[in-house]
Amino acid sequence: MPVIAAGGIEIYYERLGSGPRLLFISGTGGDLRMRPNVLDGPFPKHFDMLAYDQRGLGQTSKPDCTYTMSDYAGDAMNLMAAIGWGSALVVGVSFGGMVAQELAINHPHAVEGLVLACTSPGGAGGASYPLHTLIGMSREERARHMIPISDTRHDAAWAKANPEAYEQLVAFAANDPYADEPGREMGARRQLEARARHDTWDRLGEIRCPTLICAGKYDGIALPETQEKMASRIRGAKLRFFEGGHLFMLQDRTALPAMIAFLKGEDEG
Repeated sequence: MPVIAAGGIEIYYERLGSGPRLLFISGTGGDLRMRPNVLDGPFPKHFDMLAYDQRGLGQTSKPDCTYTMSDYAGDAMNLMAAIGWGSALVVGVSFGGMVAQELAINHPHAVEGLVLACTSPGGAGGASYPLHTLIGMSREERARHMIPISDTRHDAAWAKANPEAYEQLVAFAANDPYADEPGREMGARRQLEARARHDTWDRLGEIRCPTLICAGKYDGIALPETQEKMASRIRGAKLRFFEGGHLFMLQDRTALPAMIAFLKGEDEG
């Protein structure tokens, strides 16, 4: 089992592929045991890819204490150091994009290039949907609540017209085979509490590496206007919108190739 001591906690990680170093930081509730995941996609065909379970999640330590966004960025930095990486390209998705912002601001020498996907800066720049307000809902209730927010095209009329597809989305969003594990609820709650306090808005100008911001046109979690604000604050940032909502990386087949091209320096746009 690839678990490594890093900064006072045990971090579960997986590493696959060859090429330039790429650190992938996952979103809310990310657990590498849930397959298929990003390691099953095209990134490892182009990069030496490192993915991991963040504190409080999956097979990584779940200390019962307050988590901060700086803690999450420190975990990423400590993991890189523990495996011998001084720097890497970084992809952060949703909550992982918030962590990636903190990483690029607090440890600029460690981030060679940055992709921020379906994420937000918080503060005056705009926050992503307040998932912490849904604590207490059942997984199915939360799924049904979030489906029309995750993709604004999937409203009540769409659900009525596409009942089978709607129920498949509910089942996908509500699925958690590890829900009853010790510490899982606590760790997930601690992550959402940290997420609620995320705010890099006034510090985004400190990001100096090449940056690509990617978003879904119909994302009601990380709003399109928020992406435009974030891009305006990061020097030289590129902004790309794709066909889809919060899950545009699965919905639009051009999204991952665009990220790969940017990270490899092949993006001419």
